[in-house]
Amino acid sequence: MREIDVKLIEDMVCRLCVSSNKKIPDDLAGLIRQAAERETDALPREMMNGLIENLRAARDLDIPVCQDTGMAVIFAEVGQDVHFTGGYFEDSVNKGVARGYTEGYLRCSIVGDPLRRKNTGDNTPAVIHTRIVPGDKVNLTVMPKGFGSENMSRLKMLNPSAEREEIIDYVVETVTAAGSNPCPPSVIGVGIGGDFEYCAILAKKALIRPVSQANPDEFYREMEKEMLRRVNLLDIGPQGFKGKTTALSVAIEAAATHIAGLPVAVNMSCHASRHMSAVI
Repeated sequence: MREIDVKLIEDMVCRLCVSSNKKIPDDLAGLIRQAAERETDALPREMMNGLIENLRAARDLDIPVCQDTGMAVIFAEVGQDVHFTGGYFEDSVNKGVARGYTEGYLRCSIVGDPLRRKNTGDNTPAVIHTRIVPGDKVNLTVMPKGFGSENMSRLKMLNPSAEREEIIDYVVETVTAAGSNPCPPSVIGVGIGGDFEYCAILAKKALIRPVSQANPDEFYREMEKEMLRRVNLLDIGPQGFKGKTTALSVAIEAAATHIAGLPVAVNMSCHASRHMSAVI
């Protein structure tokens, strides 16, 4: 049994909140540069170069890559041989988020009640997804999720007889309906299977997979490629100004489901699909 003081969790979450808002993953930045080179028309190429300049400015000025610093989504893999001391795990996560957003001067966007709409002032509470895994370590991933793209996300309970093409069509339909709203080029997470809520979590989880890593299952890997190809034929383009790059990446996460159902969720993210991980 390994004891971990929850203050370590708080401190790490605080650092990850700030760092993940100021820098996107290197492999995603590389995709943006490659996409800029592929654009042949002047306007979409200018839009892509503007995104590259924005990332450079964020780095040089030490500021967030986007003014919407998001709702803090935390994926935590907790080893079953870990014993937390000094307080409660989820309290420490929220304290870390509060410190990260206030001390890091990040925009606080969370309202404590969905209808009364009063801002909590420190971007808490976070959305926390915790899994118990083997071992004595804690793996934390902080994902600041902006709502320009989140609002364009969808979930559908398909007929269990639905085939591969119907799922691809639904993803393309979702991106078409979203248009320029999610600040394309997008990173798209797709969840297939599970039940109503787990399907959405799968789609969210797909967004934290490195864009340089395709699905290990060849069947789903080929679906990812076809979804990306079809989406990029839509000619929505960077920031909605047409062009070859409507999406940078599509990632699928799949899970077992009921014989009577086939849930499919599409979680849209903008080009600044931010997330950062650390192990304690």
